[in-house]
Amino acid sequence: MATLQKIRSKGPLLLIVVGLALFAFIAGDAWQIIQPRQSQDVGEVHGEPLLAQDYQEMVEEYMEVVKLSMGSNALTDEQTNQIRDEVWNNYVNSKLIEHEAEKLGITVTNAEVQAIIDAGTHPMLRNTPFSNPQTGAFDKDMLMRFLSEYGRMDTNTMAAMGVLDYYTTLYRFWSFLEKQLIQGRMVDKYQSLITKAVGVTPLEAQRSFDDRVKQTDLVIAAIPYSSIPDSTITITNDDLKALYNKKKAEYRQTEETRNIKYIDVQVTASAEDRAAIEEEVKEYAQQLAAATDDYATLLRAAGTDYPFADLYRTTRALPSDVTSRLESVAVGEVSEPYYNAADNTFNAFKKVAVATLPDSIQYRQITVVAETPDRVKTLSDSIYTALRGGASFADIARSYGQAEEPMWVSSAQYESAQLSADDLLFVNTLSTLAKNEMINLPLTEANVIVQVVDRKAMQEKYKVAVIKRTIEFSKETYNKAYNDFSQFITANPTVEQLTANAEDAGYQLLERSDVFSSDHGIGSIRGTKDALRWVFDAKPGEVSGLYECGESDRMLVVGLTSVVEEGYRPIQLLVNELHAELLRDKKAEKIMADIKAAGATTLEQLSAMPEAVTDTLKHVTFSAAAYVATLRSSEPLVGAYTSVAPLNQVSAPIKGNGGVFLLQPYAQEASAEAFDLEQETTSLSTLQGYMVQQFLSDLYDKANVKDMRYIFF
Repeated sequence: MATLQKIRSKGPLLLIVVGLALFAFIAGDAWQIIQPRQSQDVGEVHGEPLLAQDYQEMVEEYMEVVKLSMGSNALTDEQTNQIRDEVWNNYVNSKLIEHEAEKLGITVTNAEVQAIIDAGTHPMLRNTPFSNPQTGAFDKDMLMRFLSEYGRMDTNTMAAMGVLDYYTTLYRFWSFLEKQLIQGRMVDKYQSLITKAVGVTPLEAQRSFDDRVKQTDLVIAAIPYSSIPDSTITITNDDLKALYNKKKAEYRQTEETRNIKYIDVQVTASAEDRAAIEEEVKEYAQQLAAATDDYATLLRAAGTDYPFADLYRTTRALPSDVTSRLESVAVGEVSEPYYNAADNTFNAFKKVAVATLPDSIQYRQITVVAETPDRVKTLSDSIYTALRGGASFADIARSYGQAEEPMWVSSAQYESAQLSADDLLFVNTLSTLAKNEMINLPLTEANVIVQVVDRKAMQEKYKVAVIKRTIEFSKETYNKAYNDFSQFITANPTVEQLTANAEDAGYQLLERSDVFSSDHGIGSIRGTKDALRWVFDAKPGEVSGLYECGESDRMLVVGLTSVVEEGYRPIQLLVNELHAELLRDKKAEKIMADIKAAGATTLEQLSAMPEAVTDTLKHVTFSAAAYVATLRSSEPLVGAYTSVAPLNQVSAPIKGNGGVFLLQPYAQEASAEAFDLEQETTSLSTLQGYMVQQFLSDLYDKANVKDMRYIFF
């Protein structure tokens, strides 16, 4: 009653509290409704977003094309990542060109695309399903026939014929290729427009030719930068800042990157794990020695990496470590258990049987299929009897719509494959039939009447039961490594602590600069996409949790050291680079001052100075940097100077890459090559074209491209 009275006394206040709570609940839901939805964009170009769903559809489309081209049903993670990057790069480049082309009024017409198809020489048209089987060249007529058939057939008809999936895949392949042709044509037209804006005059062509064919022999005297100890050079913070500001435009980056420190722990088998596996292999080796049949079941129980097949194989189909020991083991015996370092396995094997069999067999067959097993047997017996009575094998095969010509099969085609029970029976039967011998072989769903026509390359083949166990870590070993690493991470929650204590705890701390969001993981370790997402959500100084990755055998922790924002790279990240350049410049200043003080204006005078070196260079041209062996450096200024320098005249001191030097050309000659204006113009235009192609980088910088794929993929 007292409690009830207390509630009544607080009635007005309680109503206000409940009302506010109810309002907060309703307002919260309302806010969820009216607030903008979380972005589902994987990126944008010129402010135009690309939805994750649209990007994924483009990736899947390209994956189907790649699988069709490769004749494969699946792709590896590496191939998938490569496809994702190609799709993204292709999308970005297309958008960059489209943006410029729209302003210029550049379009690609249907007639242009049809002209490309009619010509049939475009690189994208090579190696397509629409290629002539004899020539391998693109066949426009094959494409047109396919498109015509596809347009006439309905899905129900194609499904009934069992060709719906094939036709659909082929049509998607062509649709993708057609889009690529349009995009490629747009890029070609825009690039051609840019390239044509840069011309080559006859005067430029002549000058380029003269510089290329003129060869100069010269003498060089130099004082290497290495002659001055680094410790004698003083570089101040002001020096670093001045050089940074001078070169700041070179240090601009168009997207954010992050610098990290991380520890990658790979779990390996302990001594106890190794001993346990060795003991298991030895125990199973004893069972293998006593066994006389059903080796497959025994090897499955042993956990072998090399399953048993009741099949005679050549040595090329056996593990190399088994082959090398095969002759030391008698038929019916088991080898001594042994360790093989090449694949980190513990092994034992039994030589079950040896036989001399053909490596290649020519045969012909008639497959008999009917409504019931009884009908199959009756029909196959009838055909077999007729063949035994002298009927033509080819005529009967032809009457049943089957190949009448014999075919060859070699052991390489089947001995390393996973064979079904029917395949195994067929191959073993084929291997043991004599030349011209015939058999009516019952299989699960049919009978096969097979006749051996010829046998070649008789050789020894083996049935071998192999126990091959990889030395792997146990669950207990992994759990111990996991617990130890987890405790270390918990005790070191900052990058500073991680850095200070990693080595003492027995872990190697690794560093990586400039991690991009477009990367596919950390440190080329498989399965670290979640860690990459963390890197781009974390704040400097933070340390991630423990990530299990690799092939379920690795663990990772990441610490974010710094964020490098889009724009100009901070001077702190460039100190080493700036310091090296300043060191060279200040040494050059000192050497030049010493040369001036010594009054060394000739090669002989410079050669007389301490630490000086000399060299003779022959056939120096403007078109290639000269390598100066005594300086151990490539020196572009040597060729540049000698292209204009008069003979027998000593140059002023020149600051090179490896030291300060004087040059004196003493002989010049031109090669016997004749000047060809057209050839020289083409060559120079091609070179300029490569330089002009860098326009995509400029377009990229202006497009404010954002790549956020790491959030989703």
